[in-house]
Amino acid sequence: MDISLQQFKAEFFKALAHPMRIRILEVLCEGERNVNELQSIVGSEGSAVSQQLSVLRAKNLVNTVKEGTTVVYSLRDPLIKDLLAVARQIFDNHLVESISLLEGIRKEK
Repeated sequence: MDISLQQFKAEFFKALAHPMRIRILEVLCEGERNVNELQSIVGSEGSAVSQQLSVLRAKNLVNTVKEGTTVVYSLRDPLIKDLLAVARQIFDNHLVESISLLEGIRKEK
């Protein structure tokens, strides 16, 4: 595989490597939002949300549209929603395996 493609993929996943960025993307999966709405839903200060939105914009994961003085954010690619859903399924599978292992350990006592 071409090293530049691997680098591109690594940079893409780095953009997802922050809990607030993931939460913002999950919210945007439900529809477009402005910064104030995102702040309220995510439960964080505006500067923190704006900083994470800046990373998402730089990595081309979100689109922006200016409506008057308000900037509205949306997912750049609807497949991001699918990616997050698959990741959730993988995590669920890992949790089920961990719970089964824990139950087995508890039975041994």
